[in-house]
Amino acid sequence: MPKITYIEYNGTEHTIDAEEGVSVMEAAVKNMVPGIDADCGGACACATCHVYVDETWREKTGKPESMEESMLDFAAEPKENSRLSCQIKVTSTLDGLIVRLPEFQG
Repeated sequence: MPKITYIEYNGTEHTIDAEEGVSVMEAAVKNMVPGIDADCGGACACATCHVYVDETWREKTGKPESMEESMLDFAAEPKENSRLSCQIKVTSTLDGLIVRLPEFQG
């Protein structure tokens, strides 16, 4: 199983084993990672699973599609490396992925 590290705003790290095929958001919720609210359940209809993808992983996670980009407008403090974790599917190529959480979810 690929390992994903979620880093809270305060620096606390949570490294989990994620099932391939689920989203980065689903893996966080399933493993009770704090800071991923996921109010819409992964439907790309809110921005409460907003994360900052570590620069070394941006190419592998890809760019947001237009719907995701629109929802990122509602995220708290979006940046160039912002993604909605519900839109990133876990694959073996993401083993070691690092994402950082914003101070609060929008």
